[in-house]
Amino acid sequence: MAQDRKAASVADDRKAEIERINKRLNMLDDRLDNIDSMVTVVAERVMKQPLTVNVTCSKCGQSIEIALIGLEKPRK
Repeated sequence: MAQDRKAASVADDRKAEIERINKRLNMLDDRLDNIDSMVTVVAERVMKQPLTVNVTCSKCGQSIEIALIGLEKPRK
């Protein structure tokens, strides 16, 4: 009798753990969708006009300028 209760408790714990994992996976999926949307917007902006990024080296302090220039593809 005690083993049946213990087995049921373990099964309930596993079910709850699976539900938590599913919830976390859904949250991760939503975050990745948001990141994908932001990257897409930036890529579209780059395709329309030049984008300049300035980066400063943390060790030597030298400034590096990166310019991205693209042309928008013709649409059908």
